[in-house]
Amino acid sequence: MNWSVLARSALFEGIGEGDRAALLACLGARERSIPKGQCFLRAGDVTRDLGVVLCGGVDLTREDHWGNTSLLARVGPGGTFAEVYAALGVPLAVDVTAAEETAVLLLNVDRALTGCAAACRFHQRLVRNLVMLLAQKNRALSQKADVLAQRTTREKLLTYLSAQAEAARSDAFTIPFTRQQLADYLAVDRSAMTVELGKLAKEGVLRFEKNRFELL
Repeated sequence: MNWSVLARSALFEGIGEGDRAALLACLGARERSIPKGQCFLRAGDVTRDLGVVLCGGVDLTREDHWGNTSLLARVGPGGTFAEVYAALGVPLAVDVTAAEETAVLLLNVDRALTGCAAACRFHQRLVRNLVMLLAQKNRALSQKADVLAQRTTREKLLTYLSAQAEAARSDAFTIPFTRQQLADYLAVDRSAMTVELGKLAKEGVLRFEKNRFELL
C-alpha cells in the first residue's frame, strides 16, 4: 500500500496512519492495477466504489453519439474518482481510462456514508473530507463550464490558462495535459488551438514549452 500517497490525499486529511489502516479495513479497501489505455469503468456501469489513484493517473472522458470524445478531467496520485456515481448508485456518465500504468484503491461508499458501529472519529472525519471533495469537484465543473462558454479557441485558452495560473498562484505553471488532451478538454480542434497558441506567444501574451506555460 502506498501510504505516502494516502497521507497526501484530501480524502484522508486529518486521519493518522494507524487510523487509516483501520479505516481501510472498515471500507473493504481493494487495490487494483490498471494497464495503460485500459478503460476499467465505462459509461453505463454502476459501481458502489469510489477510487483513489495510488500511482499513475486516470482520464475521465465522455463520448457522444458520433464518437467524438471530450476529456473532462485527469485524476493523478491522491485524487479520487466515481464518488458521486457511487454515492447515488446511478450509472456512470463517463469512461474511466488509465492514462498510464496505474494503481487504484477502491473503497465502498456505502460503508463510508453509513459509518461503523463504533462511530469512530476517523470515520466521521472521512465523511467530512468526502463532502469537501464533492464541493471542490462541483467548483471545478463550474470553472470548466466557464471555459466552454467562451466562443472562440483563443478565449477558451486564455480562460483555462488564467484559471491554472490562479490555482498555482504563479504566472508559471504546468498543466496535466498533452496538446491533444488539452484540445479535447477545451472541445476545440487541435490544429486550430496550436495555431492560436503560436499567435499568443508571438503577441507576448504567454510563453510555453510542451505543457509548461508562463503568462506574461
